Amino acid sequence: MTSWADAVETGSSDNTGTSGGNKGASAPTKPTYVPPHLRNRPPASEPPASSLSGPPSGNDRLKYGIPTSGSRWSGPRSEHGRPGHVGGHRSGGWGGRSGWGGREREVNPFGDDDVDADAESAFEEQENSDLGEALNLNIRRCKYVKPTPVQRYAIPISLAGRDLMACAQTGSGKTAAFCFPIISGIMRGHFPQRPRGVRTVFPLALILSPTRELSMQIHDEARKFSYQTGVRAVVAYGGAPINQQLRELERGVDILVATPGRLVDLLERAKVSLQMIRYLALDEADRMLDMGFEPQIRKIVEQMDMPLCGERQTMLFSATFPKEIQRLASDFLSNYIFLTVGRVGSSTDLIVQRVEFVHENDKRSYLMDLLHAQRADGINGKQALTLVFVETKKGADSLEHWLCVNGFPATTIHGDRTQQEREQALRSFKSGNTPILVATDVAARGVRSLPLKAIAASFASSLSVVSSPGSTTVTS
Repeated sequence: MTSWADAVETGSSDNTGTSGGNKGASAPTKPTYVPPHLRNRPPASEPPASSLSGPPSGNDRLKYGIPTSGSRWSGPRSEHGRPGHVGGHRSGGWGGRSGWGGREREVNPFGDDDVDADAESAFEEQENSDLGEALNLNIRRCKYVKPTPVQRYAIPISLAGRDLMACAQTGSGKTAAFCFPIISGIMRGHFPQRPRGVRTVFPLALILSPTRELSMQIHDEARKFSYQTGVRAVVAYGGAPINQQLRELERGVDILVATPGRLVDLLERAKVSLQMIRYLALDEADRMLDMGFEPQIRKIVEQMDMPLCGERQTMLFSATFPKEIQRLASDFLSNYIFLTVGRVGSSTDLIVQRVEFVHENDKRSYLMDLLHAQRADGINGKQALTLVFVETKKGADSLEHWLCVNGFPATTIHGDRTQQEREQALRSFKSGNTPILVATDVAARGVRSLPLKAIAASFASSLSVVSSPGSTTVTS
């Protein structure tokens, strides 16, 4: 008696013998027993169906989790929660120069405003300053064509390796004057191998600034200048979560932009070492030294592991330099050149300053008239970016509320606001969502790189205001 399974197998063998009869007559062989769970599978000698004959199946595409063509990394790969993990290994800046393989794809800081092939030559090329092709390309992207006076003199001095104390007018381009030589020097320099396998980072350049907002703006500019140069800039400042800043540092750092307080914290935690610093720049140096930062500055420069004067290059930039500050700053310099451009403490010709005497009770109505006039002169009735300085935090909140009630969108920056709120206020101001920014002296030197059309210091009777290019300053 033949079982049902044997009958099915016999029939299957007969069909196979018939289909193979075209190649020649051969006697059918006795079929072997195939377990029921294997009977629907093709014989082992038959290759699987070709993917060219139709759409590939899911298993054909996956190949058990391995892509079918090229490298296993040929397709897009998401690294959830691991922003610095590219190509299967952690990237970092301890092993030498930045920008090496393994680092994540660099985001274009210029966005849609990138340079085209017909852009004008970078001003360094016109001035015969050899900063490097990549840096000159970024200068063209920034649409810098002609150097400012401080840049024309400070950049060659810095490229020659001399220490520099520079005092230039507000809005004269001091940030670029120290960023260009630093980036060019790191690109061309040959530095010792940085230690591997440790959680401490060893930056090559340190830029100190007095305020968080100024540090962020310097970092933004440094990122633009160092785009696709292999030089990586990182910012560290207080008031923000330190863990995120530590993760950025661990991904590699060549230029560290920091405020003194947060940098001291990182040094004490042994997260940052200054023993490989080759460039030290202090922006707004007079304010840092004159407003109580001297102990922290001296601790960073003289008591930590930073190289001594003569072993590093030091650059101090500011808009003002009183004599006592010059004496104090000279302790950090060696055989330095003192550079002054224009009248010390003054502003550039791009800034129109006007002083109006207004009684205390008439200040708000005068400010309202000024804002209405600016709105009427604006494009399509759009309010120009306006910065109003006040003396107190309470006065800032009160004036912001009064402006909003009267139909002028405004926001504030002062010491009682969290760092996240201050950053959001600056973003909203810069984007034009709230074109009026009411601020205390925390923004006195932290509003550069903004397209300001007017700066009104209408409510500060004794505030020292340092304006930006293209602005009008009205004080009372």
